[in-house]
Amino acid sequence: MSAVEGGGTGAEAGGGLSSDAVVRLRLVIARLNRQMAQASSGKDLTFAQLSALARIEQHGPLRLGELAARERVAVPSMIRTIGPLTADGLIAKTPDPLDGRSQLLELSPAGLEAITRIRRERSELLAHRSGRLTAEQCRELEAAVPLLELLLDEPEPGCPAPGGPGATAG
Repeated sequence: MSAVEGGGTGAEAGGGLSSDAVVRLRLVIARLNRQMAQASSGKDLTFAQLSALARIEQHGPLRLGELAARERVAVPSMIRTIGPLTADGLIAKTPDPLDGRSQLLELSPAGLEAITRIRRERSELLAHRSGRLTAEQCRELEAAVPLLELLLDEPEPGCPAPGGPGATAG
């Protein structure tokens, strides 16, 4: 039985969080994410669509298969995800100069403006909420950010863990 299933309250061996802390952290992250989504103009975009826009911005231009692989979804799922984004003019398709049969996906100016606006609105919500914290609470929360970032991604097989040997500052 896992720590979460067992309902324990102390930190588990190996440095894991207590089950109570796991539940509380999960709820806080989910609720805060939902509140940020509700507070931004990106309400009409799904999580998958926003994620695809962000990946294209970060790694683009990308072929459809590359985007699907980065998002860890099947190509047909990615086609359904980007269809409305392309129709709304947020993603532009251009011929791949290396393979005439393929197209590259990149953010259009409208797509870049949309993702920038959504990020700004969500950051404003967090900034406003952090104004309720004391200076000490703000320092503690800032100190926790690097720890939360370590929870973001599972290391790829054969890749060093974040912060481990071979890690680079990003």
